Amino acid sequence: MGAIAAGFDCGLFVTDLCLREVGEKAGRSVYALVQPLIYVARSGDRVVVPEGFQTDLASVPRVPVVWLLWGDRAHREAVLHDYLYRTDAVPTVGFMGANRLFLEAMKARGVPRYIRWPMFLGVVLGGIFSYHKLPVSHRFFFADDLIV
Repeated sequence: MGAIAAGFDCGLFVTDLCLREVGEKAGRSVYALVQPLIYVARSGDRVVVPEGFQTDLASVPRVPVVWLLWGDRAHREAVLHDYLYRTDAVPTVGFMGANRLFLEAMKARGVPRYIRWPMFLGVVLGGIFSYHKLPVSHRFFFADDLIV
């Protein structure tokens, strides 16, 4: 793909994260992208998460201490990671490739090391159960189900 991000130590989000809540799944809010989320990796690869993509953001266990330390963080990076875990994401990356881009994106946005490394290890250890299980078009909620 080329040197779009050439000269950068890590990647770069080139759009803002714009979400709207569309429902709840197993006690967690589900959101849909209002506009595409675009990330340019250090390698120059461009990832475009499409408008309408549904995500529950980071799946941090709701154990109080764990949630306090690592919950409700790295939302852009979580959307990127959720997208890359889908069966038909473009570009297609392997399990560890998706996890490494999650880590790279957290670094790019200035997430402190003591936050990003445990979150990275969490997806490495727990992510295999959701990797390549759903297509990008999967909807947790459809238009008739949306919260108004």
